[in-house]
Amino acid sequence: MYKDIPVVRQILLPLCTLLLLTGCQAQPSPLPKSQKLSSDKVAQIAATIEQKYPKLSTEVRGKLLNTVVQSLDNMVFVEGGEFQMGDFGWPYDDDPKNLCDWPCGVDPEQMGHISMDGDDDFVHPVKLSSYYLSKFQTTLGDFDLFFIAQGKPLFDAEDRKREDLKDVLYAAKLPAPTQSWQEAKDYCGWLGTLSGFPVDLPTEAQWEYAARNRGQHVAFSTDNGSLDYGRNFPASGKGKRLTFAVDSFVPNPLGIYNLSGNATDWVSDWYDKDYYRTSPLINPIGPETGTLRVLRGSGYPEDPLLSASTVRRWAEEPVRKRHVPGFSFRCAIQSDQSL
Repeated sequence: MYKDIPVVRQILLPLCTLLLLTGCQAQPSPLPKSQKLSSDKVAQIAATIEQKYPKLSTEVRGKLLNTVVQSLDNMVFVEGGEFQMGDFGWPYDDDPKNLCDWPCGVDPEQMGHISMDGDDDFVHPVKLSSYYLSKFQTTLGDFDLFFIAQGKPLFDAEDRKREDLKDVLYAAKLPAPTQSWQEAKDYCGWLGTLSGFPVDLPTEAQWEYAARNRGQHVAFSTDNGSLDYGRNFPASGKGKRLTFAVDSFVPNPLGIYNLSGNATDWVSDWYDKDYYRTSPLINPIGPETGTLRVLRGSGYPEDPLLSASTVRRWAEEPVRKRHVPGFSFRCAIQSDQSL
């Protein structure tokens, strides 16, 4: 019987080797389920990530896939329409905690300005196509993945080690602090590349239209247009925090969170103080060139009565010295088609 041993070895050894190799191979992780995307689309995104980032670990690629799918699920469809963009005015001495329904029985010509700056005073018609806008600002956790995917070191690496700063500045669900407008632009474009959808920053007109619940005359981008401190707006701008989790408080009627009161949002437009006077009617995208970019919304430490209105514009240098909390963004899908 011993003479048959070499033959048995010739059969069993390759078979055992095959079984061992098969057992050692990592099984593909189940694809995340999406509220809006088909399973085929999720699989397509997964294939794109694997092809684009073959050297990343399976774990990191899985995180990228989850981020892309969740980012698309977070998109709110905003039906297009026409509205009057700009500072439409508000009656004097109205209570911001219980604002009246505009025009509140007052002739608009007798109203005061909502914003103190003059660059939003020229009220003008704007007609927008439908689009999608993220209900959340981009989180620091997702922004970090963007850096990791590109092989870039995470910013503020030493400060992140400090226990006293982890929750205040570097918690994963805080709005992503940007150093430049271009970072925000590139992040949205990166989501577009991986997803196959035309993802970009929203235009200034798109941001205001959504903040005003499809262009209605509301002064604040809360669920009821008023400031109910602690429920639909942060209770105080003074304290240890600079920003808070992107899903805090209640959304506006479209389902979009913290369009003011947390961090400001970069939009795609160049800034021009007189642009409203020359803005085209249909889908304006801002001036062709400029030196400053537009931010919308307001930051947590700012006085909401002065800063948090739906019409207030901010002109800012597109590059700052460091990644600054309070300068964040949310992405849009520039399409009216179903996802």
